[in-house]
Amino acid sequence: MDLSECQSLQREEWEVLESIYPECVSSDMLDSSVKLEVPVEFSESRTVSIFNDGLSQSLSLTVLPPLLLHIVLPLAYPLHDPPQLVSIRATHLWMPRLSKLQSALSRMWQPGETVLYSWIEFIRGGEFLDSVDLTSDTNPTVINIPHPAPQLLSPLLVAYEISSKSTRFAQNSYPCSICLTSHKGSKCLQLTCSHVFCRPCLADFWQMCVREGEVSRVGCPDPRCVKSGREADEEEVARILTPEEIRRWRWLKEKCAVEKDPTIMHCPMTFCQSAVLKQATDDEESGWDRLRICSSCSYSFCSFCKHAWHGPLSPCMASASSEIVKEYLALAEDSPDRALLLRRYGRTNVLRLVSAYQEEQLNREWLESSTMACPGCEVHVEKAMGCNHMTCAKCRMHFCYRCGEKLNGSNPYVHFSTPGARCYNKLFDFNGKDDEEWIHDLDGL
Repeated sequence: MDLSECQSLQREEWEVLESIYPECVSSDMLDSSVKLEVPVEFSESRTVSIFNDGLSQSLSLTVLPPLLLHIVLPLAYPLHDPPQLVSIRATHLWMPRLSKLQSALSRMWQPGETVLYSWIEFIRGGEFLDSVDLTSDTNPTVINIPHPAPQLLSPLLVAYEISSKSTRFAQNSYPCSICLTSHKGSKCLQLTCSHVFCRPCLADFWQMCVREGEVSRVGCPDPRCVKSGREADEEEVARILTPEEIRRWRWLKEKCAVEKDPTIMHCPMTFCQSAVLKQATDDEESGWDRLRICSSCSYSFCSFCKHAWHGPLSPCMASASSEIVKEYLALAEDSPDRALLLRRYGRTNVLRLVSAYQEEQLNREWLESSTMACPGCEVHVEKAMGCNHMTCAKCRMHFCYRCGEKLNGSNPYVHFSTPGARCYNKLFDFNGKDDEEWIHDLDGL
């Protein structure tokens, strides 16, 4: 037995592993004991189903957490003895049936051949999943993982996927199409559209856009994305701009949203003034579509009168609703501003207010032209025929129907018999046909 040759082969194998898989070698080879940390990486996304007693969660992943292998290399390895697997452990305890994997790895060794490289490849590419019965019988690309708590394991696998992608991105170099220079991924940002730019170039461009108020240009600078109008999301902006610039960016976004969508309005609370979205509702008849709830201060208010929410049935203050109606009626029928009002407050709501306002106006005009208000209780009285001395049926006050003046109850007719008074000799008005018929009827008695 040539032990020196075995030792030489072991050193050569370890040097190869350190050069090809430096991320997998987690320790030095001390006393023939080695530790490997092998991640599971797929060439494309694989469906991973985590299940237990009817509960399952499905994920799309490109990596799985690494397997930790503790290996002891006998003196006669690799010529005569196989490596000894002391333990196999899965990070996050995601993998069951580790004993099956240990058996599968042991069967791979052939006398006279090194096997650690083959083990790493076997685990790294995911080929071992078939040997431990973790692939679906109907679809080999689906990985089935039994686990007692799928709801706990699922976020751990997703978090590892994100962390792994971030690590790989930071280690590689990417060309920036703005400055035309290659940078390490740690100095770059990959947008959700997959385009990559260096952080200084993005910062200069986005800061200029925010400073000049062109918030719609805060997005991917690639010509294809600019043409499609793709804007950056808040997470991307937060990784580039300063807190003060982010606040201005948010304010500009809200301002543009309010200008584009007339249903968005500002919170009436002076200390808040945040943009408030319209509640999602398909029922304009009930009045609930007038409700607005500020997401910043939780103030609930009516979109018409801007006062605290008074319920769907209680009407708004007359002054608030009449201002909307007057603004609507003052606009031309085919005016774009009219359409904007209908969209802002709801067509059904506005037309209902207009109808009620017009009806109220007609009633007011009729009351002013055909009735006289009692000076005591303000009840309107209509005179069909007879004299102008009236007695209110509600408060019993005497008053003149012609001028509305209070009369002396003990001698009401002095108002009509005083020379120089505006109602002198006007106890009767003989202008109407009804009065003439009434006088004719009196003469016939």
